[in-house]
Amino acid sequence: MILYFSATGNTKYLADKLAKDLNDESINLLKRIKEKDYSPIKSDKPFIVCSPIYVCETPKFFNDYLKNVPLEGNNKIYFIFSSGGYAGIASKICKRIAKKKKMQYMGRKEFRMPRNYVASNMYPLLPENEILDRLNVATKLVHETAIKISNNEFLKDRHVWLFESIVTIPFVPIWSKLKHKTKKFYTTDSCIGCKKCANLCPLNNIEIVDGKPKWITNCSHCMACISNCPKSAIEYRNITENKEKYTISKYIDKIDEKL
Repeated sequence: MILYFSATGNTKYLADKLAKDLNDESINLLKRIKEKDYSPIKSDKPFIVCSPIYVCETPKFFNDYLKNVPLEGNNKIYFIFSSGGYAGIASKICKRIAKKKKMQYMGRKEFRMPRNYVASNMYPLLPENEILDRLNVATKLVHETAIKISNNEFLKDRHVWLFESIVTIPFVPIWSKLKHKTKKFYTTDSCIGCKKCANLCPLNNIEIVDGKPKWITNCSHCMACISNCPKSAIEYRNITENKEKYTISKYIDKIDEKL
C-alpha cells in the first residue's frame, strides 16, 4: 500500500509509478488529513509512505497524521522522499514514526525532483531541460526502487549527522513562523471562485468569502493553491508576479518512460 500527500504532483508521480511497478494501490491522504479521518488503513503488502520535503524535513501535518492513523496488516514500512535536493533530517523523523507505531523500518529513498517553491526568489524554477532531466532520472530510479521493495530489501539511509538535527530542529518552527505568512497571498481579478485552492489545502487554511479565497493562518507553504489555480489568479506578494508556477502536469507528456 502506497500512501502519499502531493501538492504539485511530484510525490503523486512517484507514488503512482511505484504502485504500477509493484501492482499495488496508491492512496492520496489529502482528504483524510483534511477531515481528520483516522480510520485504520490495512495492507497485506509493506506500507510505502511517499512524502515531499519542506524545510529539510517531512511536513509536520503529514507526520502528525501518520503518527495517529492505525496501519494494520503488514508490519513493514518504507519511506520515499521527494525533494529539491536535500531531505535533511526526514529519515530520522520517519524512523521515530515507525518506532512509535511499532513497525519495521525498511529504509528510505530520496528522489531529486523539480523545485516547486515559487514563494521565494531563493529557489528559482529550473529550466525545462533540467526539469525533464530530473523527472527522467527519477522515473528510472522508481523502477529500480520497486525491484528492491519487491525483494524485501532495505533501502539504505543517508546518515543524518548530529549537527543537522541541532540546526534543523529549532530552525524549522522559527522559519515557518517568520516566512510562512498567509496574509501575503492574494487573488487577481482572474479569480473565478472555483474553490479548488480551498479543496487542495491540507490544513483547511483557505475560506471562500464573497466568492474569493481568504487565507487564515497555519500555512505550510506547500504551494498547492498557487500552483494549481486554473486561472493563475493566486499570487504571493510581488514575488510570484509574472513567474511560472510549477506542476508536474505541464511536463508529464514529455517524460521518457523508456529510460
